[in-house]
Amino acid sequence: MPLRYALRSMPEKLRIDKYLWAIRAFKTRSISTEACKAGRVKNDGKSIKPSYVVKIGEVLTVQKGIERKVIRVTNLIERRVDAKTAINFFDDITPVEETSAYKATFNSPLLSRDRGTGRPTKKDRREIDGLLDGSNSAEESWFDE
Repeated sequence: MPLRYALRSMPEKLRIDKYLWAIRAFKTRSISTEACKAGRVKNDGKSIKPSYVVKIGEVLTVQKGIERKVIRVTNLIERRVDAKTAINFFDDITPVEETSAYKATFNSPLLSRDRGTGRPTKKDRREIDGLLDGSNSAEESWFDE
């Protein structure tokens, strides 16, 4: 749906659960409502109810799992639109540190062992500990230069 059709029916007031669903923050409106009830949607640090009337210019914090987004409402939209159009109705002002920390969780090394290899040896355990600490602690503790 082009932007001109979405702007044509811009409402004066809108419920927060409907707004979050329309900008594609949540997949369904009922999930959006549940997130509001559970306290995962906040305005100025305070949890808000699903019936809260959202206003242009407000800053909202939305928590989805481990991801936390901070958005500023730029326009109101009543109908759900495609993702390209939806980005015109909010500004993502999430701090860069939080965004990079969230993305870093996917790039961290996964520790897995092949099935049936048994318990790790003492040497294997030290190597695993070195990976977790981010250093090679076995070499550092044995050799002083």
